[in-house]
Amino acid sequence: MANLKRNMIELVKEVKEGEIVTEKYWTPVFMPLSVVYKALDLNEEIYESDELKENEKIEKMVDFVANDIYKEQFTKDELVNGLHAPDAVKILREQVLFVTRGHQSDETKKFLEKKD
Repeated sequence: MANLKRNMIELVKEVKEGEIVTEKYWTPVFMPLSVVYKALDLNEEIYESDELKENEKIEKMVDFVANDIYKEQFTKDELVNGLHAPDAVKILREQVLFVTRGHQSDETKKFLEKKD
């Protein structure tokens, strides 16, 4: 169990003279199966419900990513304001996919390989 999968998200903290300042956050070392159950319920609610507006679906993903996956290392506002708009929904979906399927981004894999 020593080689547990982790995931990462990078948020923009500040924009200075056209340059961005970012911070990387890592999922906890251990994530219980109960988080998978919540992710599966979230997926069902988001993808099988016609009653939710698109912004409500995004808000539910934001809440899940900030509170359940990253355990409040950053606030929901920091997450919303730290994602680049054109990629934001894709990144949120990838975070949920990590929980349900263990899928890591290539950037995360490369970083973790360097650490070992």
